[in-house]
Amino acid sequence: MSDLLLIDDDQELCELLSSWLSQEGFQVRACHDGQSARKALADSAPAAVVLDVMLPDGSGLELLKQLRNDHPELPVVMLSARGEPLDRILGLELGADDYLAKPCDPRELTARLRAVLRRSHPTATPSQMELGDLCFSPVRGVVTIDQQDFTLTVSESRLLEALLQQPGEPLEKQELAQIALGRKLTLYDRSLDMHVSNLRKKIGPHPDGRPRIVALRSRGYYYSL
Repeated sequence: MSDLLLIDDDQELCELLSSWLSQEGFQVRACHDGQSARKALADSAPAAVVLDVMLPDGSGLELLKQLRNDHPELPVVMLSARGEPLDRILGLELGADDYLAKPCDPRELTARLRAVLRRSHPTATPSQMELGDLCFSPVRGVVTIDQQDFTLTVSESRLLEALLQQPGEPLEKQELAQIALGRKLTLYDRSLDMHVSNLRKKIGPHPDGRPRIVALRSRGYYYSL
């Protein structure tokens, strides 16, 4: 049973989602503000977090920043009543693994959670991958370049692993989305692009200045040799 922390000030929605997710095999703890959420996280790290953008004592995006500093590999699915593209982009830029607009279908939330949990506990994962000056541990979700470590989110880790398995060979966006996000991209969905952007910022270019991850317009990405 996966321990899930649900952080949302809408208590009625929390009761609804908690009831549904409990029936689906999750053990759910609910918090309704940032302060109680921080205490719950300090007491015991969950398997995954569902986090609302709007909290009564601050922004869920600020809490997400702290989460990424303290628990970089913890899967996080963001929720927002507004569903604004800017909220979605900011959430993904700050390291959310996925994003849903409220009101959300509990069945879709369950599917998204199971997808990020599968990606956080992959099977048959190589212990270490090396290419040039880059060394990557998929199990730890850590990239080492010039003796400096960079911790990746679950989605970033799965994305880099897929690209390193076929260096120099383009992977289509939909294929990468299925691997990194556990789902297909919808129309105007830039989730994958945001994860690639975050990954690029962390690992930087090759020593000669060439980008490590190259985009093919309207097609996909590949890791350059």
